[in-house]
Amino acid sequence: MSQLSAEDELELQSLLKLLLISVNDRISGAPSTECAEEILLHLEETDKNFHNYEFVKYLRQYVESSLGTVVEEETKNLTRGEGQHAIGSGHDTLIHAITRRTRDSAEYQQMMQTLKNTMIIIVESLINKFEEDQMRKEEMHRERQHSQSNSQYIDNCSDSDSSFNQSYAFIRQEQLQVLAEKLDSSQPKEVRWQALQALCCAPPSDVLSCESWSSLRRKLCAALTEPDPDLSDNVLQFFAKSFSSSPMNVTREIYTSLAKSVEASFASQKLSFPTGSAPLDSNRPDVTRLIKQIRLMNDFQKEVTTFWIRHPEKYMEEIIESSFSLLSLHHEHSSSSPGTEKVLEPIHLLALLDIKATWFNKWMHGYYSRTVVLRLLETKYKSLIVAALQQCIHYSDSCFTTDTTDPQSAEQQNTVQRSVYSGKELEYAVFVHSLCFLGKLLIYTNGRKLFPVKVKKRKDPVSLTDLVVILIHIMYQHPEPPHSDTSNTDSLSPSCLVMEVLWMLCERTECAAECLYQTAVIETLLAPVIALLNGQQCKLKSPAATLTLIADILARIANTDRGLALFLHEKNLLVADSERTIAALVVVQFTLRLLNKDLSSLSESDASHTLCGAFIFVCRQIYNSCEGLQVLRPHGLHKAVAAAWKKTRTLSEREPSLKPGVNAGTSTQDLQNILMWEETLLDSLLNFAATPKGLLLLQQTGAIDECVSYMFSRFTKKLQVSRCEKFGYGVMVTQVAATAPGVAALHCSGFVRALVVELWSTLECGSEDVRVVRPKPTPMDPIDRSCLKSFLSLVNLLSSSRSVWELLAQQPLANKDEYTLREMPTSIPDLIDRLIAVNSEAKIHSLFHYEQSHTFGLRLLSVLCCNLDSFLLLESQYNICSMLLHSQRDNVTEPDASDGEFIIDSLSVERNHVLVRVSVVGGPSERRLPPRALQEGEDPYPWPMFSSYPPPRCYSSDPPRILQRSQDSEISAFLASPVDTTSEDGWMVACRHHYCRVMTSNPSIITGEVLADLLDKVVARLSSSSTERFFSPAEYKAEEKRVRDEALSSVEQLGINTCVRYSRYLKLLNDDDAVHDLTLLTKHLKIFLSSQRIKTSSELITQQHCYPGHDWLASTVFLIMAGDPERSLCLLLGLSSLLTSAFIWPAGIHASVHVPVEAAESGIPPVYWCTAHYVEMLLKVEVPLVHSAFRMSGFTPSQMCLHWLTQCFWNYLDWTEICHYVSTCVVMGPDYQVYLCVAIFKHLQPEILQHTQSQELQIFLKEEPIRGFKFSSYLEFMERLERSYRDIVLTDMKTVRNFVG
Repeated sequence: MSQLSAEDELELQSLLKLLLISVNDRISGAPSTECAEEILLHLEETDKNFHNYEFVKYLRQYVESSLGTVVEEETKNLTRGEGQHAIGSGHDTLIHAITRRTRDSAEYQQMMQTLKNTMIIIVESLINKFEEDQMRKEEMHRERQHSQSNSQYIDNCSDSDSSFNQSYAFIRQEQLQVLAEKLDSSQPKEVRWQALQALCCAPPSDVLSCESWSSLRRKLCAALTEPDPDLSDNVLQFFAKSFSSSPMNVTREIYTSLAKSVEASFASQKLSFPTGSAPLDSNRPDVTRLIKQIRLMNDFQKEVTTFWIRHPEKYMEEIIESSFSLLSLHHEHSSSSPGTEKVLEPIHLLALLDIKATWFNKWMHGYYSRTVVLRLLETKYKSLIVAALQQCIHYSDSCFTTDTTDPQSAEQQNTVQRSVYSGKELEYAVFVHSLCFLGKLLIYTNGRKLFPVKVKKRKDPVSLTDLVVILIHIMYQHPEPPHSDTSNTDSLSPSCLVMEVLWMLCERTECAAECLYQTAVIETLLAPVIALLNGQQCKLKSPAATLTLIADILARIANTDRGLALFLHEKNLLVADSERTIAALVVVQFTLRLLNKDLSSLSESDASHTLCGAFIFVCRQIYNSCEGLQVLRPHGLHKAVAAAWKKTRTLSEREPSLKPGVNAGTSTQDLQNILMWEETLLDSLLNFAATPKGLLLLQQTGAIDECVSYMFSRFTKKLQVSRCEKFGYGVMVTQVAATAPGVAALHCSGFVRALVVELWSTLECGSEDVRVVRPKPTPMDPIDRSCLKSFLSLVNLLSSSRSVWELLAQQPLANKDEYTLREMPTSIPDLIDRLIAVNSEAKIHSLFHYEQSHTFGLRLLSVLCCNLDSFLLLESQYNICSMLLHSQRDNVTEPDASDGEFIIDSLSVERNHVLVRVSVVGGPSERRLPPRALQEGEDPYPWPMFSSYPPPRCYSSDPPRILQRSQDSEISAFLASPVDTTSEDGWMVACRHHYCRVMTSNPSIITGEVLADLLDKVVARLSSSSTERFFSPAEYKAEEKRVRDEALSSVEQLGINTCVRYSRYLKLLNDDDAVHDLTLLTKHLKIFLSSQRIKTSSELITQQHCYPGHDWLASTVFLIMAGDPERSLCLLLGLSSLLTSAFIWPAGIHASVHVPVEAAESGIPPVYWCTAHYVEMLLKVEVPLVHSAFRMSGFTPSQMCLHWLTQCFWNYLDWTEICHYVSTCVVMGPDYQVYLCVAIFKHLQPEILQHTQSQELQIFLKEEPIRGFKFSSYLEFMERLERSYRDIVLTDMKTVRNFVG
């Protein structure tokens, strides 16, 4: 297709004409010919419809037909030379080479020459036709007008938008001068009209740049005021045309002139409208003219923000100031007494046209314009703020004094075209406009600085708080939008408008602090609630609807830290004679009364489930924080909600879908309402699990299984927790999974199965239903990014040893002889069998991605084994270490020879890391864990691998030097001094004082014999004191035969071996009797603690037998006492009567008779529901960045606290620091356990923030020891925490003996 036929030329001509018509708006708006050319040259970049134009499609088809064969030949030649298609950057090189050769071909040159010649002919033809059409139309117009003088100004064009069917004759300066003279008011109407017609048809750029423009503008503005619509409408038409096609300096002049003209019209005519219900007809000529002018101004106001930033600020300032000047026009007698006429002002018409002040929203959106707006409002036009405030005050007052009209009609004015408005409707429109105006002001700092504002008839200036209170009162009187459509946020009802403003304030921290978090606001919001609690009638038009809106705002306030603090700490609510209380207590008491239907002053229809659910939601914002739960717990809200849920569940089970004689729709709706209420109550109960102590309360309601099932149903649908919650259910799942009853509920709900199946699908199956465009890249990371989320979810689930025991105890591995490829694991034991214990050919062959999947399993095993109790269970049941050692033996160059070298691959490196982790015990400076990555150089992995025990010595550092005796120390001298038996408290005070001094000056002294003596003396002193002894004193005397016959579990034996290995490394125990002595101590403690445990009826595995794990505190004490079993037993028996034992000795308090039966059977230890609870509470205040990092990661501080404290910081701190942990808690008090954890998180803050960003916080905290932490460095910080929080923390710790859920 090298040549174009005549038919092709005609077709191409028509297509080009259509293209130019389509882009007419872009070309005609260009200020010069050069700009128009640029627009056409870059049309493909700026026009999304470029490739849909028929002209472009024709050209594409022409190019393909002309060059298709050339491109194909070049492609074959190039690819034949390379042998195959290149990929990646080579693919781009191939395209460039084909393009270059095609452009150099003869066919390309011929095509371009043909196209160029054809287009020249087509364009010349179009120009000739255009000139002929123009001459013909000019002749016709000349004959019709019979006036030669005007013919050269008239627009000789059709009504089409195309610039090719539209033309302007150029106009000279003299002709514009003539037009200006003809526009003089002394000229006849017909002459002026013709001049305006000519002016509208002339190019605006010529008119606006002429020398007589100033005179012309004055006469145009004068024509605007003419009563004849023909003249004023033509002027508006010219102005509108000029706005769309003129530069900023000209549009500014036109706009300011228009504003001054409108202002003059209002000032001179003084139009009025009747008050009350008498109508104002907008079709009146004088009103219509003003509405048209203000509408043009309003359209320009809304559009000018898109381009005024490109021009000098003075232009923008003149536009804003002329607008404010017009709106500030206010007649003194316009606010006369009711019943008289009021003067119509510009604000009335602007409010009708733009009732929600969209123009002002746009002006305030950008900083560039907002600065000018606020400056002008502050310096010259504060009257606008005053007028808007007076409108709100007037409307609020009228709500109380008169029965105001339902604003339904005002709402309809945006949807129904109307021409008649009553005076009340006009006033309501201005109120809405004023409210939106003020609402936008409040969200900006400099806007709030304009307050307080002095208004008439009020003694004191109106502050921000006063304004918010006024808005709340308005909401009280109009709680429901028309037709009860409360969900329509665009509604113009007062309640919806006020709620929009309050929502905006709630969403912005600074706004809420200045406007909402004020005593007066909370008092106003809760005044109806307090009245109802006191048995009084609240003055509300619709109590249920109003109270629901109140609850909505209260929930949003309580959802923020500062708002919650206001609820919990400010005693600013007067509930009785001179009795003040906090807002949280008022809310919870009202909620309880609603649940119990115990509000006599509220009708049964008003006390609906919707209202009750709204106030429960407010409480939920309080009790899902640790601090808030402490305040609400004594009121038993969880019990009341659980009782209501049980009652509702009974109703839903009894309610048939259809009852005889009852309308089917009604019965179904009733059942639906009951089910929705049941879900609301379940959801509210579930949110108690947001905190450790709340989880215990939830467990004691007996609804934990149902709540977790409900959570799982929402979790699988990826539903939001609530409208106030920024994150999903990740944190809550982690919190629940930390405990035995929680993980049992997760297992029953199907959550664990779903997690395992999802992981397997991602890891092994992939996305088979997706068409493969290119092969997936081979994963470079040990855990592919696609599997990371599932990996972290598993880590969260199995973080606690209680969870691991509950899911794995007494669960054997399948170890099948054959696995089908379609066989998927559905439980944690299945997952271990398929991914971790890969010890047979059948398991290897069953994996599609053996190396990747087994690496995943080994990484998971590494994290699991960080928890020593979890490792002991895995080792005792599955012989994990033997399996790993056997796999290492098989992974050598010559398996049959004894001197074969280990093959270094990703799996052998991972296995070596796990083996070192589980076989070498020690803190950050006591053991060396081999890295998982290879290094550059000749020796990529210098760490020795091993296939039998013991591990190479290089994985243990040189043992620390531990002072066994130091008689010269201050603490030794104090302990050796005579004891004053007359003062029990005095000795402990002195002891703590000396202890802190030594810890600060020379902490290394508090080890060895000094530490043993200190613990002996302190425990003996405290256990013999009636004031310090918390539990009943231990009475234990075991027969030697019973001790000898007592059997230890494999877990306990493994734990003993682990402890002895550590002691030998530390050189604390040198004799061969260490295993025997520790075994003897363990048996004694097992007998003693079994006598201290209740007979539980719990079905939890961890509650069936003895303590699930090893007694790490007992082992620690054994090492401190240098392997003396009698001395260790004596110390532990004395410690068991102290409050400290309930928290630092998990094995001692497990299912203990010393705590209430409900707590003992719960399976949730005090170290979790008390210590970890307060760690989270203090973190939020003291280390907020760490608290936020945990929230974002889906992990919880309580998980790590439980992990660290349960195993007594073994493998996380060096031996000296472990000794200091035990001694500090015993000497200083159990609350120091809380302060210690907070100090550790503070110490780890930089690393926590870094690893949160890389989405590996859980892995870092579990696998890495706590490097660089010294008790002595943080003792001062912990003492400060003690001074601030001991009254709260220690008081609550003492409730362990009589905890009431």
